Amino acid sequence: MRLILAAAIAALPMIAHADAAEDALEARQGFMKMLSINMGTLSGMAKGDIAYDEAAATTAGNNLEALTGYAVPALFIEGTSTDDGVETEALPAIWENSEDFASKFSGLQEAAAGAGAAVAGGQESIGPVLQQLGGACKDCHDDYRED
Repeated sequence: MRLILAAAIAALPMIAHADAAEDALEARQGFMKMLSINMGTLSGMAKGDIAYDEAAATTAGNNLEALTGYAVPALFIEGTSTDDGVETEALPAIWENSEDFASKFSGLQEAAAGAGAAVAGGQESIGPVLQQLGGACKDCHDDYRED
């Protein structure tokens, strides 16, 4: 009985690590999904596929700004890379160049700053905001996301 209890206690750090990795991966994927939804709203309005709605555009812009306030680089923890056997579009280069990755995320934060206010005033106001955001996304995706 003591041997079983000792084995269970010894396994706790591995279980906690697995849960932390799974939680980090799910949080990253959720973040990217939320980012995509809000970018899609703005993109649809910019293209005219969705009627321009200032309140919805402002909400999407504010959401993007709020989302980028989250410390996403901290979610790229040990045990969540393809090198660890995890299915993810995140390239191992993120873990190899974590400072550059964090710097590129800071670029997204800068691009999203004030997005809610910037997309108000009409459909034509969305394009410049999307260019900044899209450029920041591309900077990171070029080096750190699987095609």
